[in-house]
Amino acid sequence: MACSPTFIFLYRPRSSGISFWPHPRSVLRQDASNLRLLTSLEEKKSLLMGIGVDEVCILDFTKEFSRLSTAEFVDQYLKEKCGVDTLIVGYDHKFGHNPEETQSEMIEICRHHGLEVIRLDEFVYGGEVISSTKIRNLLDRGDIATANEYLGYRYGLKGVVVSGKHLGRTIGFPTANLRLYDPLKMIPQNGVYAVFVSVEGNNYIGICNIGLRPTVGESTERTIETYILDFDEDIYGLDMKIEFVGRIRDERKFDCLAGLKEQLGKDTDFARNLLTESLRLGVTLR
Repeated sequence: MACSPTFIFLYRPRSSGISFWPHPRSVLRQDASNLRLLTSLEEKKSLLMGIGVDEVCILDFTKEFSRLSTAEFVDQYLKEKCGVDTLIVGYDHKFGHNPEETQSEMIEICRHHGLEVIRLDEFVYGGEVISSTKIRNLLDRGDIATANEYLGYRYGLKGVVVSGKHLGRTIGFPTANLRLYDPLKMIPQNGVYAVFVSVEGNNYIGICNIGLRPTVGESTERTIETYILDFDEDIYGLDMKIEFVGRIRDERKFDCLAGLKEQLGKDTDFARNLLTESLRLGVTLR
């Protein structure tokens, strides 16, 4: 089944959103090694419910499922399983196993099987056509501000706090190392960022370093380390979410730990001012 994008939206007396999981590319192996998700399954559900969708239905995407034709998917899933009468699709959305089938042909099949179909135009903001690919490219460049503007919310990462090498504590900047719950989640470009932090429902501000930690012995594995300002508690094993507000600088190698410590002090001051101003303007955690 060709699926672009993953989501389709359905309306009945109650509104419903449908998502395929796992992501079709990870099942069909179509460039799967390069797959990076903007939202985890949990985040997708939360975002949909947040805009007023009454319920979210997750369909298990398998290779067998991918072989369904448009007509079979409409009859077996949209009508019989979900009771759909009106279908809303994006400007480039397609489903059904036939890659040569156009969207117009897909829509005609849906209508022939009794569905009303509403096709949305592409979303244009500031003269730009907004797409997930464009947002991924912005994150890959570290342009958090524009990515957040296009998303309509702050981009975030969620995971569990795990033990690190504790080197940050020796220079007065203890960090919480984040292991992502979804390993396919898109990670922004390496660098230092001002972030809002949420731990067990409590909100803080901090700075986050993404990268290879070149000053303390460069690693081949990227790490996500967050220094939470005005905070000194043991949070190993707890859930943590960080939401990116602004990029402070590139990650770089310092000649000594004293130089790194001095720079982290400057980073902290910059982040505190930026995040405090965000809070003053009424920007809260979501």
